[in-house]
Amino acid sequence: MKWSEVCIHTTNEAIEPVSNILHESGASGVVIEDPQDMNQEETGFGEIYELNPEDYPEEGVYVKAYLPVNSFLSETVDAIKQSVNNLKIFDIDIGHNDVTLTEIHEEDWATAWKKYYKPVKISEKITIIPTWEDYTPVQSDELIIEMDPGMAFGTGTHPTTVLSLQALEQYLTKGDIVLDVGSGSGVLSVASVLLGADHVHAFDLDEVAVKSTMNNAELNQVAHQVTSTKNNLLQGVTIEPGLIVSNILAEIIVQFVDDAYRLLQPNGYFITSGIIEGKKELVKNRLQKAGFEVIETNRMEDWISIIAKKPDIR
Repeated sequence: MKWSEVCIHTTNEAIEPVSNILHESGASGVVIEDPQDMNQEETGFGEIYELNPEDYPEEGVYVKAYLPVNSFLSETVDAIKQSVNNLKIFDIDIGHNDVTLTEIHEEDWATAWKKYYKPVKISEKITIIPTWEDYTPVQSDELIIEMDPGMAFGTGTHPTTVLSLQALEQYLTKGDIVLDVGSGSGVLSVASVLLGADHVHAFDLDEVAVKSTMNNAELNQVAHQVTSTKNNLLQGVTIEPGLIVSNILAEIIVQFVDDAYRLLQPNGYFITSGIIEGKKELVKNRLQKAGFEVIETNRMEDWISIIAKKPDIR
């Protein structure tokens, strides 16, 4: 079978919405080529890549997706271009927005894409490894998360995910019930259980994400502690967790802040990530308006995570 690689030259700010557009368009895989991935010395984490600088743009990022070559390809690509252009309505900088197409054979993609995925130390305790890589823990208390992103999701090493995992390591309490809103590959759900959560309820609108979360939970032998459900944010949810984590866009986070506050137990934490610098105040103000206390803000590259706490006012 032949596939067409759609490459969009865009910005860090637009990575998440552009990736989502590609997934919704039927993409069978997404690769993010970000030159900042090759310079992570200042964090002390992630320095296990084997990357070729020639694959990366001098500025911005490449977001690549893979679509089957068929009679609808031209219409699909036109729809993708229109949807990306529409991101400007939400004040999202889409940068160059250059779109190129390259034909690629499935067998080439099936092996070549793995070069982007190596074992990466994410935090003090957590290391993410792909299923096909051999890895020996270097610390006795190291938590190993095996991930098989298939051709649908990222590797779990994007800055927004790293910020989320580091916050989980700091704020999750053993025995917590956790809600993972917008679970994607399920890496945050798996990490929550490995860090001591009693049970995780993962929600996503995408059926592929729902399945991917359970596949990776099974891979890490925590499936009995993860429930993955198709759901629109926290609509209709009645579970009262000790912690909520959500790594999605700022514009989406602000839509369910009230639901998060309503459901969280007193003194519970709301970990939000996927926020660009320009949207930080939007999210902080919305959290505070709902009654949350913003206790920490962290940054990695151009991305922000905000940790908020629901005060005990009983």
